[in-house]
Amino acid sequence: MAAIFQGVGATAALSSSPSNSFNSKNFLFSPRRSFSVRKGASFVVVRSDGSVNLDLNPKGRRAQQLIANAAATKADSFAASSSSKPGHELLLFEALQEGLEEEMERDPCVCVMGEDVGHYGGSYKVTKGLALKFGDLRVLDTPIAENSFTGMGIGAAMTGLRPVVEGMNMGFLLLAFNQISNNCGMLHYTSGGQFTIPIVIRGPGGVGRQLGAEHSQRLESYFQSIPGIQMVACSTPYNAKGLMKAAIRSENPVILFEHVLLYNLKERIPDEDYICNLEEAEMVRPGEHVTILTYSRMRYHVMQAAKTLVNKGYDPEVIDIRSLKPFDLYTIGNSVKKTHRVLIVEECMRTGGIGASLTAAITENFHDYLDAPIMCLSSQDVPTPYTGTLEEWTVVQPAQIVTAVEQLCQ
Repeated sequence: MAAIFQGVGATAALSSSPSNSFNSKNFLFSPRRSFSVRKGASFVVVRSDGSVNLDLNPKGRRAQQLIANAAATKADSFAASSSSKPGHELLLFEALQEGLEEEMERDPCVCVMGEDVGHYGGSYKVTKGLALKFGDLRVLDTPIAENSFTGMGIGAAMTGLRPVVEGMNMGFLLLAFNQISNNCGMLHYTSGGQFTIPIVIRGPGGVGRQLGAEHSQRLESYFQSIPGIQMVACSTPYNAKGLMKAAIRSENPVILFEHVLLYNLKERIPDEDYICNLEEAEMVRPGEHVTILTYSRMRYHVMQAAKTLVNKGYDPEVIDIRSLKPFDLYTIGNSVKKTHRVLIVEECMRTGGIGASLTAAITENFHDYLDAPIMCLSSQDVPTPYTGTLEEWTVVQPAQIVTAVEQLCQ
C-alpha cells in the first residue's frame, strides 16, 4: 500500500501543483455531463419542484411510492420552473460524482479509496466511471476493513494527498472510530501543527426503507464531540456538489453525511464551477412566526409541513443548518431574534443528538430573545425496527411538526 501512495505522490509531483487555497468568486465554466443509467434498473426521480419521473416496473412502482414520500415539495416561492433556468439537471448522487470528478481533474493530489469504489462505481454509484478515467492508483478498491483503509487515508493526507474515503454505509465507520477520533481529529494538534489532515470521509446513512437497525445509523451524534473535525450534511444536488468540492479543498478533516433516501432527488445546478461554504446555513424559506432548524432528509418533511402551516395562517422560517459542526450561529441567531420561537427537527437520536447541542448553543447565546422554550423533535431512542410501520413511527413525521408549531405559537 505504501508503494501505491508513493506512486500517487510521484504522479502529483510531476504535475503542476495547484494552490491549496481557493476563492469562491472565481468561476470556471465546465462542460455539461450526462450519465448513463444501468440497464434493467428502475430509478425514481424526484425533482426539487415535487414532480416525479419513474421507470415503471413492479419494483419501480414501490420505489416511487417510498421515495416520493421522503422528498416533499419545496415552498411555492422556491418552486419556479426549473426547466427555464440555466444549467443542467442532475440527481444528487450524480452531483456528488460530478463534484468529485472535477476536483480530481483540478488537483492530482485528490484520490478516492473504499470498498467497491473502483470499477463497480460505489454502492450508490457516486464514483461511477472514475476508475476508468483516473486509474486504479487514484481510485483504490480496498478490502472490507474500515479501520485499515481509513487509517491509510489519514496517513496519505499527512503526506500531502487529499483522500476521499467512502464508507459503504456510515454505520460501518464505527469500526474506524479510533482512527477518526484519535488520529484524524487530533493529529494537527498533537503534532504541534506539523501536519494537516485534508481528508474527506463520506458515505450514505440515515433511516432508509426497511434496512434494519445496523444499516439505519445516524452517526452525527457520535462524531460531533471529536475536536478538530468539521461535519456537514447535504440535502440537495446543488449543495451536495458544492459541499463535496469545498470539503476536498479544505485543510481540515471533513465528514460529509449523505442520506440514503435523497440520492435520487433531482435539481438543476449551474454549469459554472461553484462551492458552498462549509460553515454556512441555508435559508430555505423566510418567515416571521417561528424558526424551524433542520437538515438532510428532514428538510423535506419540514417543507411538507410548512405547506399545511401556511394554509393554517402560520409563517414559518425554515433553515437548513447544513454545517453540523460548527453551527452557523450568525444565521440562526438573526432568525431567532426575528421570530423569538425555535423548533428543531432532526432524524438523529434525541439523547445526545445534534438537536441537543443546538438547543444548548441557542440557549447560551440567544436566551433573552426567546418567547417560548425551544422544542426539539428527534428520532426515538430505540434501534430502528425492520418492520416498515414501526420504522416510520420512530422518525419525525410532518404531522408532528405541524402540531409542534401550533403549540409554540399559542
